Amino acid sequence: MDQVYEHASAQLQQKTRALIDRLFKGRVRDFLKQHTRILDAYFIEAFETSMVGPRMNISQNPYAVIALGGYGREEQCIQSDVDLLFLFKKRVPDQAENLIREMVYPLWDIGLDVGYATRSLKECISLSAKDFEILTPLLDARFICGWSLLYSDLMGQLREKVIRKKSRTIINWLVESNQARHVHFGDSAYLLEPNLKEGQGGLRDYHTMLWIAQIEFNAKQPRDLEYFGLLSHAEYHTLKSSLAFIWKVRNRLHHLCGRKCDQLHFENQIKLAEVLKYKQSNGQQPVERFLGDLHGRMESLKQQHLMFLYELGLEKKRKRRRKHQKQSKIEGIEVIKWGMLNFTAPEKIMDSPELLIRIFEESARLKIPLSAEAKRLIKDFAHLVNAKYRSSESIVQSFEQILLTPAPTFNVLNEMLNSGFLVRLIPEFRGIINRIQYDEYHLYPVDKHLLRTVQAIKNFGTQKDISLEPLCGQVYKELKSKKLLLWAALLHDIGKGDANDDHAATGAEVIKKILTKRGMSAEDVDSVAFLVEHHLLLIKTATRRDIHNEETAIFTARKIQDIERLKMLYLLTVADSTSTGPMAWNDWTAALLRDFFLKVLNVLEKGELATEEAVSIIKQKRADIIASERSRNAKADIAHLFDNMSPRYRLYTPAPSMLEHIKLFKQLGDSEFIWDIKRSADANTRKVTICAKDRPGLISKIAGVFTLNNINILDVQVFTWRNNIALDIFEVKPPPDEIMEDEKWQRTSDNLEASLNGTLDLTRALSKKMATRRRTNHRMQTIPHRVTVDNTSSSFFTIIEVVTYDFPGLLFQITDSLFNCALNIWVAKIATKADQVVDVFYVWDLNGQKVDSEDQAEKIKKAVLDRLPRMTNAD
Repeated sequence: MDQVYEHASAQLQQKTRALIDRLFKGRVRDFLKQHTRILDAYFIEAFETSMVGPRMNISQNPYAVIALGGYGREEQCIQSDVDLLFLFKKRVPDQAENLIREMVYPLWDIGLDVGYATRSLKECISLSAKDFEILTPLLDARFICGWSLLYSDLMGQLREKVIRKKSRTIINWLVESNQARHVHFGDSAYLLEPNLKEGQGGLRDYHTMLWIAQIEFNAKQPRDLEYFGLLSHAEYHTLKSSLAFIWKVRNRLHHLCGRKCDQLHFENQIKLAEVLKYKQSNGQQPVERFLGDLHGRMESLKQQHLMFLYELGLEKKRKRRRKHQKQSKIEGIEVIKWGMLNFTAPEKIMDSPELLIRIFEESARLKIPLSAEAKRLIKDFAHLVNAKYRSSESIVQSFEQILLTPAPTFNVLNEMLNSGFLVRLIPEFRGIINRIQYDEYHLYPVDKHLLRTVQAIKNFGTQKDISLEPLCGQVYKELKSKKLLLWAALLHDIGKGDANDDHAATGAEVIKKILTKRGMSAEDVDSVAFLVEHHLLLIKTATRRDIHNEETAIFTARKIQDIERLKMLYLLTVADSTSTGPMAWNDWTAALLRDFFLKVLNVLEKGELATEEAVSIIKQKRADIIASERSRNAKADIAHLFDNMSPRYRLYTPAPSMLEHIKLFKQLGDSEFIWDIKRSADANTRKVTICAKDRPGLISKIAGVFTLNNINILDVQVFTWRNNIALDIFEVKPPPDEIMEDEKWQRTSDNLEASLNGTLDLTRALSKKMATRRRTNHRMQTIPHRVTVDNTSSSFFTIIEVVTYDFPGLLFQITDSLFNCALNIWVAKIATKADQVVDVFYVWDLNGQKVDSEDQAEKIKKAVLDRLPRMTNAD
C-alpha cells in the first residue's frame, strides 16, 4: 500500500511542477486555486484508497479532513505550508495516527511542509473559545474529504458557541495582534526589505479584514467585502489587483529561494525584477521600477486595511468622540460618527468644488481624519480639479494653510496623497509617486520622503522634533516667511520624476512653472527655486569639503548671499536628512552641518573681513601655548613649532588638544611614528592620533595596516606641519575582540612599523586578505563608481572626490592609488552614508602645485577606478 501513496505523491509532484512551469510561461491565471486543487485531489484519492479508513468505521465515529489557514483560503503559493485538521465527531481513535501516516508522511518525504492537528469536535470548540490562536485558522476552514456534515457541524458550533458570544473580544484581539505584528515586522510599504506577509501592507492585513468581516457580518468569501458595503466596487477591484501582484511576487520569491520565504532580501530583489521582466525606463533601474510597483501595491493594501478599521471604529489610537465635540465651520462639511469628516451631500461638491480642498483644511484644523465615504467622493469628483481650479487664489490659500498648520500627530498631506487629490492638485507629483531609489540610504519612496520633510520642518522646536537640534527650533521661529520654506520642502525632489543627471536643477525649473501659475511673486518664486536647486549645497560641502578652511565658508556665503535664505537652506537640509532614513542623520553629521552653518552665517553677518577674527583667534592660541612653558628657551622652541603648524590646524584645533599633540611630537624623537589611542565616552569608537615624520604614501600605509587588522575607519583628519611632521587623527571602530584589544593594538603598531621601514609588503599582505573577502553589497554593486577632479572649489588644492560603495580596504586602495600618482594628501574627508561612501581628498603634486591639466586629471581618475571592484550588471 505504501507504493500506492508513493505513486500518488509522485503524481502530485509532477502535476505541481507542470503547473509551475505553465505559471512562468504566463499560461495560468488562478495559480493559487489550481495549486490548491492539486493538493485536494491528492487527499481525496488518499481518503478513497485508504487501508486504515474502513477499519475506523466512519459511520460510528464520523471524521473529516479539513484544510486550514492559507490552504483553507485557497491561497496556496509554491512553497506555502499545508495545514490540516483531522476532525472526529467523538473521541480521537487510536487508528488516527495510522491514517495520518498514510496521508501526511508521503508529503513529508517529497519535502512539503505539512502541519496537522487531530481533535474531536468538542475539543475544537473548547480550545477555540480559550485560545484565539487556535480559533483563527479555523475561520479559514474548508472541507476536503470525509464526512461533510461534520464540517458543517463544526462551523455552526463555532459561530453559535464561540463567535457570537465573544465577537467583540475576538475582533479586538485580531486588531491588537495585527498591530503587534506591524511593530515587529515594520511598515512593508517603506522597508528596504519588506515582508510580503507579516509587515504592514502585507497579506496579513487582508486576512485580518476577512476574519473581522466573517465574525461581524458572517462573510463567506472575499467578494462579501463589497457585498456588505465594507468596500466599494472600485476599492474591491483595487484590492484584488494589489493582492494579485503581491501573490505573483511571493510565488516567484518562493521559487527563487526554493523554500517558503516572505522577506524580500536585497540579494533577491534584482533577480526578481529580471524574472518579472522589468526594463530600465525614465532613469530608473529595473529593480527600482519593480520595488516602486510593489511598494505602491502594499501601500494601497495598507490604506484599505486602515480605512476598513476606521469605518468599523477599530483604529488603534482613536478614542470614540462625542458627537458634538468638534464641529466644522464650513457649509457642506460635517463631523460624523467616530469623529470623522464627510461631505453633507455629494451635490454640495458639484455646487462648490472648493469643498474638495476645504475638507482637508478642516482636517488639519480639527486634527481628525476623513471618512472612507469622503475619500470615495474625492476620487469620484477629482475631475473637477483642473488648471483653473489649481490657479485659483482661494485654492492656493487653502493649500498654503494646510502646509502651515502644525501637525504633531496627524499629517493631512498623507491623506491628500493617498486619496489621489495631491496629484490632481499638483500634477507634477505623478512622476515621483512610489519612485524608489535603490540604496540603503533612501528609506522612503520620493513622494513619501517629501511629505516627511514638510512634517519634520513643522516639528522643529516641538516634542516631535527628531533632529535633536535645538538650533532648528530657534531658527524656524525667526523665519519671516515659513511658507516659502514649506513649498521648497514639499517640492525639493520633484526633479527626480524625470531622467536627468541633476534633479535639483531640473526641480528648480519645474517649481518656477508650478508657483508662477499659482500667482506667487517673482521674488518668492526665485527664493523657493534657489532652495530647491541648492538643497544639497550645505550637506555636501559640510561632509565633503574642508570646513576648517575659511575659504570654504566664504565660497558658500557668496553663493547664498542672503541670511534668510541661509536659514531656510539649513532647516531644509536638516529636515531632508532626517526624513531620508536613519542612515542619513547622526550626531557627527549634525555637528558638521551646524558648525558649517554658523561659519557661513558669521561671514554673511560680518562680511568676508571675518578673517580678522580668525587672525585674532590664532594669535590668542599662540600666546596660550607659549605660556604653557616656563623657560625662555622652551618658550622660543614652542613658538617656533607653533609657527610651523598649518593655518588650518592652528585655527580649528583646540589649545588643549594642541598641547597633547606637541607632547606627542616631543616624544617622537628618531622613531618612525608615535600614537595615542583614546576611547570615546560610550566606548564604541577609538580616536587614534598619530604623529609621524611625513613621507609620500603615509596615509595609505596607515589605512592599509588598519584594514589588515580588521579596524574599520570612520573618519580621518590629516594635518601636515611645515617642519615635515604629519599629524593624522583617525576615528575608528575598536578591534573585533575587545578582550584582547591591547594585544591587537600592539600587533597593529608592529605592522605599521614594519610597513614604514619596508619590511612588510603591505600591498601583498592586503591582496591575500582581500582574496577571501565576499562581496555582499547587492544594491550598490549596480551603481557605477564616480571619480571627480575639482580645480575650482579651492584656490590652493585639487579636490578629488570618490563616490563608491563601502568595503574593507577602500581607503587604502584610494590613497595608495593617489600615492602612485605622485600626489600628497593634505586634507581627507570620509563620509559614509549607509552603504555609500564619498571620500574627498585635497591634494598637491610633489612640487606643491594643483593638478590642473586634463591629461593628469584623467590619469588620476583611471588610477583610482582601476583599484575599485568592477560593477555587476544592473540590466
